[in-house]
Amino acid sequence: MNDVSSREDASEDVRVNRDRSIVAHHLILPLYGHWAPNDPRGSGSVEFYNDKLEPLGPIHFGRKPEDEQPSRDELREFHRRFKALLKFPVFWVDQAKRQALAEAFADVVRRRGYTCYACAVCSNHAHLVIRIHRDDAIMMWEQFAEASRLRLRTLADVGPEHPVWADRPYKVFLYTPEDVRTRVNYVQDNPLKEGLARQTWDFVTAYNNWPLHKSGGRGRENAP
Repeated sequence: MNDVSSREDASEDVRVNRDRSIVAHHLILPLYGHWAPNDPRGSGSVEFYNDKLEPLGPIHFGRKPEDEQPSRDELREFHRRFKALLKFPVFWVDQAKRQALAEAFADVVRRRGYTCYACAVCSNHAHLVIRIHRDDAIMMWEQFAEASRLRLRTLADVGPEHPVWADRPYKVFLYTPEDVRTRVNYVQDNPLKEGLARQTWDFVTAYNNWPLHKSGGRGRENAP
């Protein structure tokens, strides 16, 4: 599947972030309109992308502590006001959309030469764990978002102008094989939390402990 950059030994692919090397990225694509930057539960945003949302409340970066979480009624009222301000309707991923998204992701993996270690397409977001590549995390996120956006826009209940995804790319840098294994397990288990079946995609490659795959085990992950 990787026709461009399946270079298992390419040490130059391990890019340095200060004094640490990134080995993979966890990319999260949230559907449009499902999570506001000032969601009362907290969010991953630090600024407003739409000034109309400011009256709904301040931004709280990260998830709020449990004793500060809103009640169901408060959350329901917030979302009622939030969705009234959106330009496009909010939709959920059904089986047809899930298949369309997976096909778009597979095309990106093949076309860009990415190595994908995990993928989950859930009801209102998608996860991908991708090995580092000459494309940085933002470029990867944009490649997956644009290809899948174009694919879903062909569906009658989405439409040709719908943004499909939230504006802000969300990514997590993974620095060690243990980080990658933890995220792969998290992504694989994510659909189960929604009552969905475990997902298997033919564009996903089993993680082989890269870049320490030739070291003979996990013990050298933290070696100098």
